[in-house]
Amino acid sequence: MGGVRTRFRPDRQLVVRMGATMFLLGLLYVAFAAALIVLLKSLALIVVILGALLVAQYWYSDKIALAALHGHVVGEEESPDLHAIVDRLCATANLPKPRVAVADLDLPNAFATGRDARHAVVCVSTGLMRRLDGQELEGVIAHELAHVAHRDVVVITVAAFLGVLAGLVMRTALYSQLLGGRQRDQNMLLILAAVAVVSAVVYAISFLLIRTLSRYRELAADRDGALLTGRPSALASALVKISGDSARIPTRDLRGAQAFNAIFFSPVGGQWSVFATHPSLQRRLDELEKIAVQLGGSA
Repeated sequence: MGGVRTRFRPDRQLVVRMGATMFLLGLLYVAFAAALIVLLKSLALIVVILGALLVAQYWYSDKIALAALHGHVVGEEESPDLHAIVDRLCATANLPKPRVAVADLDLPNAFATGRDARHAVVCVSTGLMRRLDGQELEGVIAHELAHVAHRDVVVITVAAFLGVLAGLVMRTALYSQLLGGRQRDQNMLLILAAVAVVSAVVYAISFLLIRTLSRYRELAADRDGALLTGRPSALASALVKISGDSARIPTRDLRGAQAFNAIFFSPVGGQWSVFATHPSLQRRLDELEKIAVQLGGSA
């Protein structure tokens, strides 16, 4: 954050959970790399692959997400009301203003992405802007700015990288076994099988760790966004609207967006489970109700 102090309160629980998750993922990352080195016997190749993929995902996360979700950066003249909300909230929170983008999707949602606060992008869909009133939209944007302030974007990007890599290696190893046939000797097939097993285990563990962290960071962003606006009821109303309208979005649109569930304001499709990236709607509403009571019921 370049030494800038924002008005978002430090969240010690979030810091501890992020630290613990990143530590465990780091151990997995080292173990995974070591296993690949032993099995594939090519240290230089593994280092190059791991380093290149991590740098690419970290550096271009904003461009990747915007391109995949049909988003584009808009100026103040194109979307003055949206910029006015972001300007007001950033001034209140003492937060550097991120770029503002709009995604041409009927799916009502929003997300924040980017490698740090000064390179962040807050994106809302056209479907979201059509469905929410001004206070509800402000609540959603405050939630996304809380993600930016807590550096959730880069944490989840880096954390998710290991799972993506493990899944890629697992599929590559399996395809190599299936397509290799008799052209491969028995030792090579055993090595590929071992790589597939190790990758599957790493993917499963990282999958669960990231989702646990993701659910907590959503609750933290709900809380800080509600405190920033002083209107938790507006954020709760937005959640209810989005959850109800998402069920009416065409299946093809839902499938196209589900790969980006971890960065969305509200989950896309499916019921809540231990594998979910977001807390249940009821849990989020209950927490927002507690905040309204803390604020004296005036929200």
